Amino acid sequence: MSEPVAILDGVDANMVPDSSRLAGIVTVSELLAAGLSRSQLRRLAKRRELLPLGRGIYARAALVPEAARGPAGEEALRVAAALAVVGPDALGSHRSAAIVHGLDLLGRQAGTVTVTRPPGGSGSNTPRPGIHLHAAALPATHATVRRGVPVTSVARTVVDLARTSSFRDGVVVTDSALRAGQVSKAELHSVLTACGRWPGIQQARRVVVFGDARSESVFESISRVAFYEQGLPPPDLQVWVGNEADVVGRVDFLWSAYRTIGEADGAIKYADPSRARAQLRRDAELRAAGFEVVHFTWGEIIRAPDQVAASIRVAFRRGTAV
Repeated sequence: MSEPVAILDGVDANMVPDSSRLAGIVTVSELLAAGLSRSQLRRLAKRRELLPLGRGIYARAALVPEAARGPAGEEALRVAAALAVVGPDALGSHRSAAIVHGLDLLGRQAGTVTVTRPPGGSGSNTPRPGIHLHAAALPATHATVRRGVPVTSVARTVVDLARTSSFRDGVVVTDSALRAGQVSKAELHSVLTACGRWPGIQQARRVVVFGDARSESVFESISRVAFYEQGLPPPDLQVWVGNEADVVGRVDFLWSAYRTIGEADGAIKYADPSRARAQLRRDAELRAAGFEVVHFTWGEIIRAPDQVAASIRVAFRRGTAV
């Protein structure tokens, strides 16, 4: 069925040059250099054999759905399109690389793709809408390929975000990478050493030291930061507690010196009546075992961390009262 179309309009998808990029991404200049005319290119796009990804960038439409599967795939496709424009020595980086790696982040993506290229690298220096370009050294050990696109390694991505975002945002992504086993503290320290004079590196060092693989969620990561910023002593994480005869369960945060437990409550605990009742029974058992228990929600730790800290300090006093 495709042959009559080729006879009628003089173009078929086989005229599109092969590309090693994700989803066969090609630029208009590459298509023109391969011998296609602009009118032929428009016809391929109209027949949806080529899918426009941005100004002057196309992908093979048949390859896009598989490549763009899930949030990480969607971002990988956007990164691949940006790299086709920026140049071959660039890498997806910062938030874009973190999304491709599947790391947790606070906040929503700003609608831009972030890429890094070595200073003086080849490629276009013309600013493009939707692309945030950094110029920084990219040692070979800081580069990898994930989901078919070149991006900064997990360790480099974490350090870049830790030094360019807030302390809390940096802790969230660091905890996520450590928790998933995608990076080690040794790998992070290696990147810190390599980037030792870069802007923000002192904050990045603080973030890496603070990072903890035992922090099981974004909620727990931001809670740890709030405790730190409110001057509370650091708690133990994910600890099994109870009395000598019976272990009651595992708790989110434990200040053993103060016999105080902190629990980060997701909405599901209150949306499901059976879970809410189970939580009440568990709290009663913990208190019977001699512990104070303080619950707090996402909204409370975000909007009123001082009030959460005050409640924990009250529990400290009760837990240590003779």
